[in-house]
Amino acid sequence: MAHWHVLLISSAALALGWLWQAVAALRGMPTLPDLTRPGAVLPDLSSSEGPDVSVIVPACNEEGSIEATLRSLLASTCVRLQIIAVDDRSTDRTGERMDAVAAEYAGGPHTLEVIHNRDLPAGWMGKTHALALAAGRATAEWMLLTDGDVVFDSRAIALSLGYADSERADHVAVGLTLELKGIAEAAVFAAFQAISAWNVHLWKVGDKKAWDFFGAGGFNFVRRDAYERVGGFESLRMEVVEDLRLAWKIKRAGFRQRFVTGPGLVRIHWIQSALGIVDLLEKNGFAGMRYRTGLALLAFLGLAVQILVPLAAIAMGGVTTVAGLFVYVSIFLMYAANRRITMVSPWVAVFFAPATGILLFALMRSMILTISRGGVVWRGTLYPLGELRRNAGRW
Repeated sequence: MAHWHVLLISSAALALGWLWQAVAALRGMPTLPDLTRPGAVLPDLSSSEGPDVSVIVPACNEEGSIEATLRSLLASTCVRLQIIAVDDRSTDRTGERMDAVAAEYAGGPHTLEVIHNRDLPAGWMGKTHALALAAGRATAEWMLLTDGDVVFDSRAIALSLGYADSERADHVAVGLTLELKGIAEAAVFAAFQAISAWNVHLWKVGDKKAWDFFGAGGFNFVRRDAYERVGGFESLRMEVVEDLRLAWKIKRAGFRQRFVTGPGLVRIHWIQSALGIVDLLEKNGFAGMRYRTGLALLAFLGLAVQILVPLAAIAMGGVTTVAGLFVYVSIFLMYAANRRITMVSPWVAVFFAPATGILLFALMRSMILTISRGGVVWRGTLYPLGELRRNAGRW
């Protein structure tokens, strides 16, 4: 078969696939609840005794951001918080910053406890161990699992609690608002979100019959009873993507899971420069594919096809050019559907190829480094690959 026939068929198939996903997203995304909408529900705390939410903040070497995180939590309104911050074996001034904030705060509706952890028992990831330590001290019905580089609007937790109670939910993941500095960061995030949309349909997270699930490390809001009944972090000791795996377990156990939006409520500068995603995926990329080399190679091939086929078709000329452009029109529609989550203009789709190339490089690097090192190296600790694989399981 002539090369132009192959490109034509491949481009048309890609375009139809993107169009199918984009139409589904254009229909589904608008149905997601928005916690910032007028008339959003606040919790009824008139007859309760605090705390209403236990907030768990693990942090390792986060001296540049931990103060802002804790101060934003302490500024929360319409809710009473038990904040448990864990200085997890930090080698910088993270612990000092935590202690300073705790010393300044007194007499308000919240409490702030700082745990200085210096030990990592065998068979544990550092973060899951820190989360488990803090969760063991939680006393509220609800727990918020977050990170040491997240900044909260004063209404974020109260609005989440009000929504969770009104929905009788057991787990609520709030979409994070990424602080994107420049077109390069926006392009990488938009491509990441668009590709992820093929696997997880966020509007189906609340459907018990759907496979789709979601957990956000920056805002996993979970009922303590549900957390304990799925085994807590004791059952996730060697899990790298613990936020997603906990969400998976909660959904599979039949608990009520929800994904909601809330522009500006929970903010993070996650992708720092266009190549920032490379470092972010070093730990999580291969882990997300459950350390399965064959699956990873298929994913790499799929991303390479997404990058190369439309561009080659456009360059070929004639009817293949039309097919190649149709791919980008369909991707544009997907970006438009995701705009409610990404806050990125759909016109950034013109940078889809280089942005996806960065993602491909990041995932390949994650696999190569993990295999060559014999495990995941994170924050100075090597977690053996054999042990990670034995504990990973499949999605």
